[in-house]
Amino acid sequence: MGNQDIYVGLDIGTTSIKVIVAEFIQGQMNIIGVGSQRSAGLSRGVIVDIDKAVSAIRQAVSQAEEKASIKIDNVVVGIPANMLQIEQVTGMIAVGDASKEITDADVQAVASAALVRNLPPERESLTLTPTEFIVDGFDDIKDPRGMIGVRLEMHGILFTVPKTVLHNTKKALTKAGLAIRAVVVSPLATAQVALSDGEQDFGTVLIDIGGGQSTAAVIHDHKLKFTSVDQEGGEFVTKDISVVLNTGFKDAEKLKRDYGNADSLATREDETFPVTVVGKTEPVMVSEKYLSEIIEARLGQIFKRLNGALQQANALQLPGGIVITGGTTAIPGIVELAQDIFGRDVKRFIPDEMGLRHPAFTQALGLIQYAANLTDIDLLVGSVTTTPTIAPKPAAAAHEPEPDPTAPESEPEPKKPSALRRFFGNFFE
Repeated sequence: MGNQDIYVGLDIGTTSIKVIVAEFIQGQMNIIGVGSQRSAGLSRGVIVDIDKAVSAIRQAVSQAEEKASIKIDNVVVGIPANMLQIEQVTGMIAVGDASKEITDADVQAVASAALVRNLPPERESLTLTPTEFIVDGFDDIKDPRGMIGVRLEMHGILFTVPKTVLHNTKKALTKAGLAIRAVVVSPLATAQVALSDGEQDFGTVLIDIGGGQSTAAVIHDHKLKFTSVDQEGGEFVTKDISVVLNTGFKDAEKLKRDYGNADSLATREDETFPVTVVGKTEPVMVSEKYLSEIIEARLGQIFKRLNGALQQANALQLPGGIVITGGTTAIPGIVELAQDIFGRDVKRFIPDEMGLRHPAFTQALGLIQYAANLTDIDLLVGSVTTTPTIAPKPAAAAHEPEPDPTAPESEPEPKKPSALRRFFGNFFE
């Protein structure tokens, strides 16, 4: 993996682990290998049994290595948005006399200054992303290196996560013999491929429905502003089918895939199929409408809870609307169900790359795109956190992060001229 134009995306999901190997030639991405393996040792997006997870990761990586005909040494891995906290941070340093040019070390120093805070012992800084630099009062600078100034400021967005989530992921990858090339907050990665440039810029709600959990994220100005995680996903739909129809879990999963529909109005009572029922020698005939009602009930609950969280954040009036993706969104009728509950236009994203035309591959693909699009400044600023971001440079200073006074759940503005302005007031000012 010495070729720096080759990236490996690793999506460690609750129900499956996906590995995608891609090479970039003159800015064009070509998929050269894919691996997919049933997950083990995970619960609701988080690794709970490291050894089982390691075994599944190795098998998925081995599949991708065989297809790509390369040895995979490092990966870009996603971290779920469970208990993710987002806050705006600011750092400032004195560069020196007016004749001194701003260097890489100065950028790292001002980034480290932004991290001087007291973080609770159970949390860890994951990613620091710069939004702008200010040199002697001149703002909206994207790259201050080479400029002359006495004072350098940086405004950025800091993501913090529970230490357990990050540690277990790192430990599993180490035991699997893999180095971490970059760690990415999953919704940010997914947005790279699921949303257009305009949708990321003007503001869009992105909902990723996986096997173990569902995540709603607000992307605006190409940045992650808010997340809400519901601890249910497609696996819970399968469990419902299994319990209600008294059939095995594997049979229930097959029924969901072969006959499932999330919109009961689109199914018929007279269309039936056989179901293997525990304790009976002969299959029982079940209608597609009955199966659809089971699926619709669970997915409806998930959407309603996410809808409530998004309404509290005043996020549903953003111009980009709602985009859904993730493996569970492969169920027919799910777009219609989402539209009914959210009361907004909803579209589903499915990758169009050959061999990846299933919404379950969106995140793994996004991890590659995100890592490939990181700039030198992103890498410099990201290198001051404890989590590596693509060949990190030495940090200029240690840091002590602090609690999150402006997390997404912060108090809304007292005045509310409009829902859109209230949302901006909550998260963008």
